[in-house]
Amino acid sequence: MMKKDRRSFIKNLGIAGATAAILPSTLTAETKHVNLLNRGELFGEAKPLKIALIGAGGMGSADTNTALRHKNIELVAVCDLYDGRLDDARNKWGSDLFLTKDYQDVLKRSDIDAVIIGTPDFWHKKISVDALNAGKHVYCEKPMVHSVDEGHEIIKAWKKSGKIYMVGSQGMSSLGNEKAKELLAAGAIGELNYAEGFWARNSALGAWQYPIPNDASTQTVDWKEYLSITKDRPFDPLRFFRWRNYLDYGTGMAGDLFVHLFSSLHFITNSIGPNRISSTGGLRHWKDGREVPDVQLGMFDYPETKEHPGFNLSLRCNFVDGTSGGTFLKLVGSKGSMDVAWNSLTLKRNAGGESDDPFLAEKAKEGSSRADRKKMVAPLETVYNAQSGYKGAHYDHFANFFTAIRENGSVAEDPVFGFRAAAPALLCNESYRKNEFIGWDPKKMKKV
Repeated sequence: MMKKDRRSFIKNLGIAGATAAILPSTLTAETKHVNLLNRGELFGEAKPLKIALIGAGGMGSADTNTALRHKNIELVAVCDLYDGRLDDARNKWGSDLFLTKDYQDVLKRSDIDAVIIGTPDFWHKKISVDALNAGKHVYCEKPMVHSVDEGHEIIKAWKKSGKIYMVGSQGMSSLGNEKAKELLAAGAIGELNYAEGFWARNSALGAWQYPIPNDASTQTVDWKEYLSITKDRPFDPLRFFRWRNYLDYGTGMAGDLFVHLFSSLHFITNSIGPNRISSTGGLRHWKDGREVPDVQLGMFDYPETKEHPGFNLSLRCNFVDGTSGGTFLKLVGSKGSMDVAWNSLTLKRNAGGESDDPFLAEKAKEGSSRADRKKMVAPLETVYNAQSGYKGAHYDHFANFFTAIRENGSVAEDPVFGFRAAAPALLCNESYRKNEFIGWDPKKMKKV
């Protein structure tokens, strides 16, 4: 059962009255049924679930903290290749934790229901498949895969296992996205024709300049195991602690951030993805030996489907942004637009094509001998804000995961959805390197 306030919004209308927020009747005829997946908590006592964390860095630890906010969730084990993170895990979550550097030790335990995978990207596929084959439910951080060649292997293992697999693009489960999905289906912005997303950062940590521990060495890091599925190299703490900067381990700006925007867009529009992909960018500031750009742009063609008209998408990411930073997703249609954030949404509707261009104003007067009688008009801008007490998209994403496990249900971001969000993001990197358009079949999930 869903809590009643899960999808409730307060409408902040500025000078407009509350009654003016109702969409015009012309839109109601276009309203389609919207099936929003269950991300709510169960009332009453929930079945206890025991979880383990594999990869206890920043995101893995944040995921675990969010998971433990839910009732009847117990952390049993933590795996990481760095001693310092295992020590931190004991201090944060209890001295009785099972700690190990070998994730197979975690998968062998019969008392663990689900694992959170917070490792570098290049380990996602192997640990995911091994965990599913071991009968564990899986919550894997995005992107689901390190390369598009890995996607179908995870999907196959998931279908065979009968377990729940959730990809961690947590913002997808936000109230902002739910409201955008409802409004788009109601025709609030008319026919979608364009979307854009932007992610800006302006700090060293945000640009992946993560701190290097003073004790980083082969004595505290299992470097041999870290590289066991990729190219062997001498120990380099940058490649372990700042792994996002290197293509052997990470997926660049596109895999880290574009994938979030794809996930939200696909949820809102019911899209399965673009069929043409291009990307450009460059290394403009963080010239620290990294192999990936710190400014990246992507452009995508979405073909017409039964779910939506054809439209175009542009994405941009900037790690040298001198403004306040931030992120947004905008959907533009024939009658208006939506600026979508996790906790809010701004709906903007046009007034029938009026313009402040003096030439167009004069042309509009031609053929009219008298002024038309004035009419009642709806507000041109409506702002929706999440109610006070909203626990956030990360919390609700895990609620969907745990509820699906307990009810043998489904999740919002299963491996098929997750792969369709990850693949166009990863193909941005290929387009950037090759300086060419990339063809993609979003239905078959294969390169063209």
